[in-house]
Amino acid sequence: MYSLARPFLFGVDAERAHGMGLLSLEAAYRCGMRSLLAKPPRPMPVKVLGLEFPNPVGLAAGMDKNGAHIDALLALGFGFVEVGTVTPLPQSGNPKPRMFRLPQHEAVINRMGFNNEGVDVLVRNVERARRKSGLLGINIGKNKDTPNVDAAADYLLCLRKVYALADYVAVNISSPNTAGLRELQEEQTLRKLVSVLRDEQEKLAAKHGKRVPVLVKIAPDLSESDIDAAARVLGDLQVDGVIATNTTIARDGVADAVHANESGGLSGAPLMSQATTVLRMLRTRLPDTIPLIGVGGILHGADAATKQAAGAVLVQTYTGLVYRGPALIGECVDALRRRKEAPSRGHLPPE
Repeated sequence: MYSLARPFLFGVDAERAHGMGLLSLEAAYRCGMRSLLAKPPRPMPVKVLGLEFPNPVGLAAGMDKNGAHIDALLALGFGFVEVGTVTPLPQSGNPKPRMFRLPQHEAVINRMGFNNEGVDVLVRNVERARRKSGLLGINIGKNKDTPNVDAAADYLLCLRKVYALADYVAVNISSPNTAGLRELQEEQTLRKLVSVLRDEQEKLAAKHGKRVPVLVKIAPDLSESDIDAAARVLGDLQVDGVIATNTTIARDGVADAVHANESGGLSGAPLMSQATTVLRMLRTRLPDTIPLIGVGGILHGADAATKQAAGAVLVQTYTGLVYRGPALIGECVDALRRRKEAPSRGHLPPE
């Protein structure tokens, strides 16, 4: 079905197509037409973060910022869906146009700027969701007008409001589209922020009678020394997990594209190598007890397997879904299944 819809969607503005795609998906789901959208993959349970995921392939944050389409997205076959990024107060984001396709590179540049309807709206949407299959992550951020010295208050407010509803919470300090946000990754600033959130996490666990994992999402543009510093902080504070990575401000390999000079974060195939390198570096620097989610550049099943080989326990896609459609989900699950089963097959006697 997506192969029929794609030419039409690619014929309109990227952000408009994004909205139309979500509305169409929601309509199909509500009309009981999920079988036309995708064939759900065979289960491949993965236990990580104290949770059991139906399969290790998830949807990255950004597709459903307000949590308005959770059930429809889970119905595509994702093992988990991450909604957001959500901020305490509603904000419109950056001026339009702010999303650009680079079809020849299977990439997207966006500078959305955490456009969302605010955490209270997201909470109401999540409360209405049935969530019959798959798990839910909620990605939190700060409002653009909140100075970095006060950023912790924004993250704390969001954490408190979404805690009871989320299977895990992701802390977004790595989007390139909110001025100054990535400065929160500087070692001492990061240590202070994560410490505050970890303390609050323990209080909320006691209050709600359950411990919800809190993960940190980092940028792919960090230097090796920055990665060393981030790993020290995240390891020392024993965060539950790390998501590697967000979009990149680099334009390696896309200089010939029409929209290459647009500001914003680049995602899609050109991000694969850079994001996977950061993932691999983190895996060698963090304790084995801290799991990694690999995201950035997954356009094929083999890409998901590469992320897993680099140290990811779970993977996420977003731009790949734009270019490949829902079939990518099952392809990635199958690739990860084959990689998991390969060693055991090697010990079987010859036929």
